[in-house]
Amino acid sequence: MTTSDPLAPFEWLAAPESEGVLGSIFTIACVRGLTPAETALRFSRGTDAGQTLDFAALDERAWAFASDGGEGGGHVGVFQTGEWCVVIEPTGWFCTLYEVLTRLSRGCEVVTATRHDYAEHSFAYAVDGAVVMGYNLMLPYERHGADPDRLNTQMRDLGMTLEKPADDAAWAAAWKENYGPAVTRGFALVSAVSGVPLTPDVLDRPMLVTPFVAPLKREVAE
Repeated sequence: MTTSDPLAPFEWLAAPESEGVLGSIFTIACVRGLTPAETALRFSRGTDAGQTLDFAALDERAWAFASDGGEGGGHVGVFQTGEWCVVIEPTGWFCTLYEVLTRLSRGCEVVTATRHDYAEHSFAYAVDGAVVMGYNLMLPYERHGADPDRLNTQMRDLGMTLEKPADDAAWAAAWKENYGPAVTRGFALVSAVSGVPLTPDVLDRPMLVTPFVAPLKREVAE
């Protein structure tokens, strides 16, 4: 008998740190409305349109940056698939930060999720400089943004309970229910919004690799 598990294609993104290709800290984003070169320039803040490399080279640069004291991976890889550009950010979490999204999403659409085993897993969806909806992947019932209910249908389709727990027992049950599938659900939601299949072969594509010049948290969008 064939079963259909909507989370199965994304289990590789939640693999244990020692087994996963992307490890325990990474971000994947999908951007619609920009070319790969335009996307690369937006990440590098106009300084670098990207160099065509493979994932291994991107990962090497990211690890070198982090090992040298940089915060995050300091690099992204970008490639086109259909109407969207896929962005891979190894060892980094900046793509889901508010101050990055408001700049990155100007004139376009961005949907992104971060796995960070040592801090916070997160999701965000932004359009034309505004964060429409974001949430901690462990807490789908605590959404924020300009329209926090925009993706409710897709989230429920992935098994998420969106109503806030009513008491301590319900909070404990909700935490337990979300703990296991939180990461797979987050990346499955990125795919549900974008239509991009985030299967392992996304790492087999040639990509434009560019430095990620992230804004300071105190910086006000220009």
